[in-house]
Amino acid sequence: MSTVNNSTSSTAAADVIAKLQQNTSSATSKTNESQSRFLKLLTEQLKNQDPMNPVDNAQMTSQLAQINMVDGIDKLNTTLAALVEGSQSSEAMQAAALVGKGVMVGGSSLTLTSGKAYGGYELTKPADKVTVTIKDSNGLEVRKLELGSSDAGVFNFAWDGQTSSGAQAVDGKYTISVAATRGDADVKPTALQLTTVNSVLRTSSGTVSLDVGSGSLVSLSDIKQIL
Repeated sequence: MSTVNNSTSSTAAADVIAKLQQNTSSATSKTNESQSRFLKLLTEQLKNQDPMNPVDNAQMTSQLAQINMVDGIDKLNTTLAALVEGSQSSEAMQAAALVGKGVMVGGSSLTLTSGKAYGGYELTKPADKVTVTIKDSNGLEVRKLELGSSDAGVFNFAWDGQTSSGAQAVDGKYTISVAATRGDADVKPTALQLTTVNSVLRTSSGTVSLDVGSGSLVSLSDIKQIL
């Protein structure tokens, strides 16, 4: 299991601060360069202006306002870029702490191991009745679990491997479907599967994804529960 200790977190935080300071310094340098270039052009313009038709105050004020606006936009863009990078670094640290842990994500897979299996479901509204149907790899119903009423939220359930006939099902892969009703209306729950975070991937654009096995990649927002 991979963990992130306090030393690692402090180092990462220091790196983010250093990056912000570097970006600020770079932005200041670019701003000073722009202002210097503008002042040179303005000076040349004043030197070579037509004495009979000099630049009026309104035009000069407009030019000064434009250069200040450009400088302000540059500073804002630099600050936003630094904040986004800092946020992505923080997200990567959070994701790294999940490596090796069990999580619930959307999916219909259910793995029976040593006669035990765990799954889950999410409800956006309360339900009077929740039913989980378990099927084997051939699509045949193995067991139906009546879970009763449920509030809105994320919930787990356990299966002891017993089939509807009372026999013990063999270990392996199964699938689930979840149905829920409130009165005569369907609540439309989301089935959740238990899986393990194997690794964290970060693209060149800064997006963080978690490898949860079987070639599946999810984002932090896709994780409904950490076990």
